[in-house]
Amino acid sequence: MHKESVKLLNAAVGDELAAVHQYMYFHFHCDDQGFDLLSQLFKRTAIDEMLHVEKLADRILFLKGEVEMVPAEPVAKITDVQKMLEKACAMEEGSAKDYNRMANECAQNADSVSKKLFEELVMDEERHYAQYDAELDNLKRFGAEYLALQSIERSRSRGAGGPN
Repeated sequence: MHKESVKLLNAAVGDELAAVHQYMYFHFHCDDQGFDLLSQLFKRTAIDEMLHVEKLADRILFLKGEVEMVPAEPVAKITDVQKMLEKACAMEEGSAKDYNRMANECAQNADSVSKKLFEELVMDEERHYAQYDAELDNLKRFGAEYLALQSIERSRSRGAGGPN
């Protein structure tokens, strides 16, 4: 009975690992372009996703399963900020949908603990989606000026003896 839960939990591990890799890739490129706010948002989300992997792995091990540490997909080589945000929104929306389905499947298999874990993940994914959607909206409303402000703020900070 719990074999199905382990299978679902491992699918989520793969999804979360792919998100960690993708968001760190975005973090590196936003940082390189001087977009500190977005860079930090991607980094914080990657850390959240790593914590998700840990929770999922703990549950898999409790169920006496093997944790499969295989990302669900390779990193998309995207360096355009708008496309990064669109990809992030799509990833978070897809994860929330998948985890809702997985929670329901766990309930059908009498695994309420895994169900609750998936429901908690849905809340986090929806919060991430809202953050990326807000940034995408800012970018669409203010255009290149929105990104320029982030670069200017970095220059101002570094000119005042801030971190490089």
